[in-house]
Parts: sequence; C-alpha cells; structure tokens
Amino acid sequence: ALPVSPRARVELCQVRLRINYAGKGDAVVERKRRDGCEGAGGRPSRAREGRRGGTALREGPLPARPALVRKKHVLSGFRDALMRHASLVMQLVAQDQRVCIHFISMLFGLLCNVEDGSITDLCIEVLIQLTTQLKLEQTIHCLLDECHKELCNMPSMRGSLATLTLLGKLVDAIPALADKLVMEHSDLMEHLLRGLVYPSERVQASVCYLYGKLYSSPVAAEMLLGHFREKLCPLFLSTMDGAQTKELKINCLGLLRQLLKYDLFVSMIMNKSVLVESTESVEGPPGETSLPLVLKKLLLSRDETLQVASAHCITAVLLHSPAKHAPAFIHADIPEFLFEHLSSSSEVLVWSSYNCLILLAEEPLFFSKCHTVYGIESVVRSLQGILRMNNTELHKQGLLLFAQILTRQPEEIRLFTSSAMCRDAGRALQEAVNSPVLEVAAEAVKAISAFLRKDHQSALPVLYKELQALLKAMLSRCADFSQTPLNWRPLVHASSRDSEKAILRRGRFLLSTLEGFRNACRLAVEFQNEPSAQENPFTAPSAEKEDTLEAFSEFLLSACDSLCIPMVMRYSEQATHPALMEVFLSVLHSLFVIVPHMKEKFSKKLGRQQASVEVGREAGTLGSCSGCLILHTADPGTEGQVLQRPESLSPKPGVFQFPLLHVHQPPLSSREDRTTFPRSRHSCAHYLLSCVLCVIFLLLVPSPELSAVSELLQHGLPQISSRSPESLAFLSDRQYVEGATRQRQYCILLLFYLAYIHEDRSDQGERPPLVVFRASIYLLAICQDKDGALDEAVVGAIRKLLEGILDLHLVYTHHPLVLRLFLLYPELMSRFGHRVLELWFSWEESICEELDNVASAGQPTLPASLAALFHVLRSSPSTLLILLDLIYSSPVDTAHKVLIVLRTFLRRNEDVQVGGLIRGHFLLILQHLLVEHGSSPSGASGNLPLLLSLLSLVQLRNESEQELDSMAMKLLHQGALAAWDSA
Repeated sequence: ALPVSPRARVELCQVRLRINYAGKGDAVVERKRRDGCEGAGGRPSRAREGRRGGTALREGPLPARPALVRKKHVLSGFRDALMRHASLVMQLVAQDQRVCIHFISMLFGLLCNVEDGSITDLCIEVLIQLTTQLKLEQTIHCLLDECHKELCNMPSMRGSLATLTLLGKLVDAIPALADKLVMEHSDLMEHLLRGLVYPSERVQASVCYLYGKLYSSPVAAEMLLGHFREKLCPLFLSTMDGAQTKELKINCLGLLRQLLKYDLFVSMIMNKSVLVESTESVEGPPGETSLPLVLKKLLLSRDETLQVASAHCITAVLLHSPAKHAPAFIHADIPEFLFEHLSSSSEVLVWSSYNCLILLAEEPLFFSKCHTVYGIESVVRSLQGILRMNNTELHKQGLLLFAQILTRQPEEIRLFTSSAMCRDAGRALQEAVNSPVLEVAAEAVKAISAFLRKDHQSALPVLYKELQALLKAMLSRCADFSQTPLNWRPLVHASSRDSEKAILRRGRFLLSTLEGFRNACRLAVEFQNEPSAQENPFTAPSAEKEDTLEAFSEFLLSACDSLCIPMVMRYSEQATHPALMEVFLSVLHSLFVIVPHMKEKFSKKLGRQQASVEVGREAGTLGSCSGCLILHTADPGTEGQVLQRPESLSPKPGVFQFPLLHVHQPPLSSREDRTTFPRSRHSCAHYLLSCVLCVIFLLLVPSPELSAVSELLQHGLPQISSRSPESLAFLSDRQYVEGATRQRQYCILLLFYLAYIHEDRSDQGERPPLVVFRASIYLLAICQDKDGALDEAVVGAIRKLLEGILDLHLVYTHHPLVLRLFLLYPELMSRFGHRVLELWFSWEESICEELDNVASAGQPTLPASLAALFHVLRSSPSTLLILLDLIYSSPVDTAHKVLIVLRTFLRRNEDVQVGGLIRGHFLLILQHLLVEHGSSPSGASGNLPLLLSLLSLVQLRNESEQELDSMAMKLLHQGALAAWDSA
C-alpha cells in the first residue's frame, strides 16, 4: 500500500524478510558460539580441543561465521535503504510501535553480543539514524534503558565500548538527551568512572567523549558540578596525563574545552593544579598532576593538532582571569614553548600561540622571569615571516603581541641585547607600517610608538639612520592616508555619516602617529645627556657622520615641518580633537629643546604674518599659518566632532585659543592620566609662551617690555585652564582679587589681544531654541529676496548651526524663498539640498494636478512655488542632479512628483542645455546600481522606469547632440532589462 516504485517495494520487502530471517537464527547461533561450537553439528572448536589436551595451541584469526556475514549484509542493506528511501522506511518501521521497539532491542542486542568492529559500527549507525528520524519518545527511552541496564549488569567494563560509544553518539545527535541522561540515569556516572580507570584507552576515550557531550549542556554541567569536584577532577587529569593514543588525547581535550567554558570548573581545575604544584617537594598522593604540566606535555608533542588544541585550552583558561591563572602557566615555563612555536609554518599554530602570549603578557611575572628577553628574537622572526603571508588577522595579532611586549617590558630589564636585533625589529615594523591594510598599519604604528623608548634603543651603537627610515615610513603612511579623498557628496545624498566616520578614523590614525613621533622626540631629548649615544663610536673619523644624534634631531625638525604640521592642519579643517592637539603641542615644545640653535628660526616661521603665507598655504608647508600656526578651538564638548567648514572661511580659530584657554582637564581615571596630563599642560604652556613671545617680538615691542611679558606669562600661563566664555566671565566678575589671580587676568587679556589682532574668532557656544531658529531662517530668507548675497562667514555660521539639529524638518518652513535660500548657496545646497527638496515635495501634495492642468492649457503662469524652484534650476543646473537622485531613492509617489516637475522644466526651458549633465549623472546612477546589486539589479529600485522615461525625453530633446557611446548603450540595455523585471 506504500506509494513507492516496484523496485523500491521489492527492496523494502527483501530487507524486511532478511531482518526477520536473521532475527530467528540469532539465539541459536549465539548459543552455539558460547558453547564453543562452530556449526550445527556441535563439534568442539580447535581452540577448545587444544585446551582440553593440555597443548598450548596458538589461536589465529578465525574465519568469519556465516551468521555474522549474513547479519552484516542485512544491516548494510537496511542502512542503504534507509539512506535512499528514508521517509518510506520510517513509515514501514513506525507502523507498529511494538515491532519498532522490538527491532531496536534486537539491534541493541546484536550490538552488545557481537565483537566484530564493522558490525558494531553498522549497528550504531543504524540505531542513531532510526532514533533521530523516528523522533519517538518511547524508542529513545527504550534505547536509554537498554544502555543503562547493560552497563549496570556488566561485571567489568570489558564489553562496554560499544554501549559507551552508542551513548556518546546518541547524545551528540540529540543534545537534549544530556539533561535527561543526567536527571533520570544519574547512577550511570559511577559506571563512567569505572570506565575511566579501566585499562583500555579505547574505553577511556569513549567515556571522555560521552562526558564531553554531557558537560556541553549548561543544565547537565550544573547538575554534575559536585560529581566533578569530588570524583572526576583528579581522575580526569590523571587520565589526560597518562594518555598514549591520539584518540584518547583528543577526546580528553574535547572534554576539557567544554569544562573550560564555565568559571567554576576552571577554578576547580586550577586550584587543584596549584595544590599539586605546592606539594611537589613533599610526598603527595600518587597519580596526581596539574593542568599546566599536562598541557605543556601536549605542547611538546610533535602533533600539530594536539599543539593547537593545547594552546586553545590555555587561552580558554586565561580568558577567565589572566591575573589569577597566568602565574601557574608561567611557572610551568609554558611561554618558552609558545615562543618556539612562533617559528612554525602552520598559521593556525602561530595564531594560537599569539593569543596565549598576549594574555600571558598581562602578568608582570611574564616579564620578571625574563621570558620576553629570550623570546623577543622569536617574535621578530615570526613577524618577518608572517608579513610575507596573505593573512591580515595574523599580521594584526602578531603586531599586537609585539606592541604589548614593548609597552609592558620593565625599563630595568633590557629587551634588546644587541643593536642588530634592534635593527631587525625596526625593519619588521617598517615593513608592517607600509601594509596597504589600514588595520595592520595602525597596529604597526602603535608598536613603533612603544619601540621608541630609551631602554629599547640603548644597545650601542644607536642606529639613528634606521630610526629615521622607520619614522619616515610611519609619517609617509599617515600622510598617504590623510590625503585619501573623502566622498563628501554621496551618490544618493543619503547622509555624510560614512564620511564622518572616515574622518574620525583618520584622526585616530594621526593621533597614534603623532604619539610615535613624540616618543622619538623624547628619545632625542633623553639621549642629549648620554655621551655614548651622541654618535656611532665605530664610525671612521674621516667618514661623514650621518648616524649621529645631531643629524637625527635635525631630521625630526624637518619631518615635523614637512609632514606633521601639514597633516595636523588638514585634519583640523575637518574636526576637533583635543587629545591630538595636546600631543602635537608637546612635539613642538620638544623640538625647541632638541635643536636649540634652530629655535629662533623655527619660532619666526611659526609666527609668520598672514600676509606672507598665502602662497605657502597652497603648498602645505610649515608657513601655512594665519597669524600663527592654525589650530582649531578644542572645546571639551566637541571632541571628535566633524566640522563642515567651508575652505574659504577665514580667519579661523587660532593657536592662542587652544593650548590653555581650551585645554580641559580629563577625568583622572588612571595613573597614566594623572602623570600625562600635567606634563602635557607644561608642554602646552612652554610652547604657547614661545609663540606669544615670537609674535610680540614681531610687533616690535621694546626689549624691557618683552622681558616683563615673558616673566608674566611664565607664571600665569600654567594656571589657565578655562575656555573663552569662562575666561570672559573671569575677567568681568571680580574687582578685588589676589595678586596671583590678577596675573592670570593679565595673561588672559594679553592672549585675547593677540588673538583678535590676528583675527582669531571665539565661539560662544550659543544654541537658540528651535522655534527661534526656525523664525530666524524664515526671516533671513524673506529679507534675502530684496537684499544682496550673504557673505561666506554668515553662510558658514548658518551651516554649522544647522548641522547641530537632528532633522531639518524641525526648523523648516514651507515657503518658496526658504527653498531658494537653501539652494542658492553651494555650501548649504551640498549639505542640505537633498533633505530640503524632500520636505518641499512632501508639502506639495497637489503638484501633479496643477502641472497637468498647466500642460493642457498651454503655458500659463506657474504657481509661485514652482516658479521659485524653476528659477533656481535655471541659475544652478547642478540642482538637477539632486532631483535625479530623488527620483532614484525616494518612494514612488514622491519620485513621480519629481519626474513631472523635471519634465515640465525641460519642456518650458528648451534653451537650458542640461542634456549632457542629466545623461551623465543618470549613467553614473545606473552603473552604481549594476555594480552594487550584481546579477539582480531589479530589486534595487522600483523607480528605474521613471528615470528611463526622463532619459528618453532628454534624448529626444537633444537629438542634435552626439549619440551615446557603446559603453553607455550597454549600461542602458542592462538598465532597461532591470526596469522590465521590476515592472
């Protein structure tokens, strides 16, 4: 009655008959086998005859019994049928549940009574398939009860391998059975312990496999917590330590990986390990060992799989608490062998070793036991090797480890014992920082910053030329990244969020680069007091002395002039970053100390008048200053904020406002903050003092007054830490003050004087209510209708205020002149034109009907709203591109309105030649769509037919212009197909 083909029905019937036939003969064959008979005749076997006669006969492999061959053939046929006709076989088996349970019991009996490995594997495979595909609770209970009964009735664990293997694979196939097995068959755990001490590694491996599946369930693991603490923990460690076969080792590691997921089990295992290690010198319990020593033994094995698994287990332990568990692994000399594995050709093993070492490096003992001194050469060689591989994540991980070691290495323990090793490390970092992958280069810059420490460079001779090459590579990589063009105008004008993220990412990279350069400057300052570090003592007297501290110091000044200052100025045009500016000012202050003979020239260059630097501004040199070095106001509330400032807006906030009037004290959350901030303030004060004296000198102030000003600023500048509004309040609120406070007021007055005579501006941070701002925008738009154009500074201020508003609809008023205001000025249109036009079309609900009426009546006067828009389109054809993007990206109803407006404009203004502009932008949109959506562009936009209809109008309107080229025709063809699919 089953709906199968005749051939399948015959196969199923044959399997059914064979199973029945084989089942009838089971009892007879097995009873005769146990009695020692080979066949039905009852003749004793040769082995038994030998024992009876007292002769020691050597038993060879017995020939396969016909019954076993028949059973194996039947099982194989049933398995094949189950794989080819699973649903039909399941229907056949499940017709009668009693027959099904009997069949499963018969298979389990065969599994327990047959010692042939191939038949055992077939039985387990068939039982697992039947159980998982039937999904009947009664069959699962039956099988679990049979396994439990078999293990309980077994006097020893000799024949338990098949049952334990079945249980492990059953729980693996049905994970929910782990909880059921622990809750309903809890006494089974005692039998598992018996199997773990049974002298057969195959049995032990099957027990560990089953344990691993049980502990993979959080519920079962919680119920087995006491079992592990009281009985399993020492027995498991002992078994793992004495394992000889790879199967047992892998299963032990699998169980360990499951245990290490839970903090309680990690604590138990590691506490047991610490206890064992503390009693090593005293006679302790036999057979006990510690986990670090067991994993160390696996690390020493020559099997890569075991080495990687061991490293993963070490990492899993350390992730719970490096400070708590790392000492045990360090005392076991684990780092030594991890460093050795860094020379492996296996990327997986090197990656695993990196992870372990990074976590171990968080423990001071890792450095005090000199593991890094012996392992640093392995790290450098490993970096040189992996940088030739195409594995970005491995590059990042290796550089992270190197940076950790360089940063945490105690100053009193020299890491590089020779200048040759230091040179190799520098060249590896130079290769890494030149990586085209930004994340790799960023990690390399951090490592370089840590590498430029006096104790790391104290191996004589100091290789200044190598350091110059390293710094040049770092600065050049940062300069290349900072000059990468930003997509300020996305194709669909969705938002500039991606560009803002790119600017912030650029700021982080620049900050890391400046920190590395600052460390190089500090290195030069510290070496000034080291006579042995002044020059290479091995250089011949007649040779040109390039590898000297003096040449290195002049290189630092030149690099700051040609690279650092232009990069900071370019970035400050886009965003504010107080931390970056503090580091930069610290660099400038260090340069005054490094090259004292260049101080006067350097100061004059920094203080160059605005009138003489506009040419240098285009060249991006140090002289690109406005009164003094142009730096942006660093307000604590604007850190990381992207500034959309027009390029032509001048002057800009200047150097006098930044260093102290706008330096805000950060939360002293760490020791590093408490030590770094005063030093940074001190550097800012000294740098600002130099700049102020330079500018006053350029004002031709007499020498006596210059000395008085210098003394005043030296005492007052370090005490100033307020922003401009706070400083103004400080000047006006107090009449009778103490002498020190009055000195601060004098300094503030002097700084404001210098700021204003050099046209620096202050932002008072005012934010009017949205209602007031909406009214201001509306009134400004109305007044603009009868007034001249706004100057660039006002437009820039409007743009800056608008950028602080979450959504433009909060300040938008629907009026033609408001639309004209936003579309008339390129600075506003590029940033807000897309959103303003969206709002304008959302208010024009009846625009389609009006235009239809206008089309039917000829060309009468347009409504005021349309007239304003058409006037802007005639004066600024680039606005058409925004409308094209609106057709592509807006909902269908809005896109339809835009299409009607564009059609009307093109028909009424045939003298406006915009065909090439529209056609080119349409092809860009189409190319973007096809590249982004690949083989299914139809799902990208439902508005593509609207764009095609507009293009057809443009082509018909401009028949005299040149035809589309072949590439454009291909794009148009693909777009037409996509439009057809979407329709």
